[in-house]
Amino acid sequence: MFDWAGLSRVGFTWTLLNIPNIVASAVTFAVVYLVGYSGYNILFHPLARYPGPRLRAASKVPYLRAMWTGYHHRAVQELHARYGPVVRIAPNNLSFINPQAWKDIYAHKKTPELEMIKDPEFYVRNPDAPTIVNGNREEHARYRRLYSPGFSSRSLREQEPLIQVYVNMFINGLSRACDQGETPVDMVQWFNWVTFDIIGDLAFGEPFGCLESGATDWLLKLNQIEEAQMHFRIIQHIPLLGRYARQIVNKMLPSDAVKGAEGHRKLTQEKVTRRIENNASRPDFMDHILRQPPGKGFTFGEMLSNSATLIQAGSETTATLLSGSLYLLLRHPDKMQKLVDELTTSFASDDLMTIENTDRLTYLAAVLEEGLRLYSPAVPGFPRRVPNGGAVVDGEYIPGGVSVAVNHYAAYHSPLNFSRPEEFIPERFIDVTEFPDDRREVLQPFSMGPRNCIGKSLAYAEGKLILGRAVWKFDMRLSEKSQNWMRDQKGYVTWLRPEMEVYVKLRHR
Repeated sequence: MFDWAGLSRVGFTWTLLNIPNIVASAVTFAVVYLVGYSGYNILFHPLARYPGPRLRAASKVPYLRAMWTGYHHRAVQELHARYGPVVRIAPNNLSFINPQAWKDIYAHKKTPELEMIKDPEFYVRNPDAPTIVNGNREEHARYRRLYSPGFSSRSLREQEPLIQVYVNMFINGLSRACDQGETPVDMVQWFNWVTFDIIGDLAFGEPFGCLESGATDWLLKLNQIEEAQMHFRIIQHIPLLGRYARQIVNKMLPSDAVKGAEGHRKLTQEKVTRRIENNASRPDFMDHILRQPPGKGFTFGEMLSNSATLIQAGSETTATLLSGSLYLLLRHPDKMQKLVDELTTSFASDDLMTIENTDRLTYLAAVLEEGLRLYSPAVPGFPRRVPNGGAVVDGEYIPGGVSVAVNHYAAYHSPLNFSRPEEFIPERFIDVTEFPDDRREVLQPFSMGPRNCIGKSLAYAEGKLILGRAVWKFDMRLSEKSQNWMRDQKGYVTWLRPEMEVYVKLRHR
């Protein structure tokens, strides 16, 4: 009889004796593979001719590390300052900052085959269903068609009384806070409260109660979503593991941010359920969808995923624009005085301001445009995949499969696009002849083409109304500790905004 046990003992003994050799071979193979992989990326990859650091060409690690830290936007800005309008920021990723790149990457294409899809390594899919942000071409078109009536000009006019209710609460709340004289308040928090209550009512038919009760548990969770999504995004870039990004992060990296994101999902489910049960017709985002015949509207999962997205995109972005614009005005008293003069000569009272008449104010509009340029709520680039046949971007032929993007922060802060790019100059959007070298068409904070932001008009309307009424009503100044509020902020998709302490007193009663 053959001695299988003896053979096993021999094999086991051989394995023990050769463990050092096995480990050494594995390490050697890994080193050879990494060197070969890096060498190919640097020397022979189809993007090898594009400028950029060799480390970024060799590996994704510097790219992912910058995203993880929240300073990817500054890293890309520095790379463009060094290498020019197109930079290779990872082995298969190109970043652009010229205006033409917006059209070539994001604009409408003649046929669906030419459209650049959203890079699946970057966009985080909702566990319930696709969303208007990350859905494929067909999903996005259906979602947009169903949402469009709620974001139309007619709906905005019908929504204005509802919006004014919360703007009045915002103004009245600040008035009570400084009724006895100048008092410090966190304006980031106040802007969050008013925009969050507005979007809550428009999305779910009821506010979140921030202006009545202060910061809610939901608002605290909302502020954690960006960080959690970045964790998912990093894992998605890792071969073989990408499809399991959510499971890996949820089980192996259960941070406060991840828990907050899950809490946001559960609270959204409660709100959506109540809105479905409310049959009253009202001019909100859900009304048209809920009136669709069976099978033509949203599934419950699609309501959850898209509502969660709208809450985040519809409140955080507008609050960010308001916070940044106010900070820049407070840092530049001469600009603030110009806006005060425009507002006080146009209106005898702040409650006379409407969405329509604030839209006619030239300097207010310019302040918000310059605020969007210097402190765009969209921080990085939003990458797209070049179709299989390749495409021309900003005069350069790009092979199929490459990830390309226009990076907002880098483009808007580049001297290639704006003279005196780090200065707050609203006038550049009024007297354009004084700034002949400015390429204002590069400013696309709401993106462009078939995937541009559906809430653009609402964001501008809210921004003008809230900022206009606040500046008319209150005299404000930055506290000493908030003088450098904008410096060194982290940005994932939008900014992680710290407290901005502002001393507020009544300008008019």
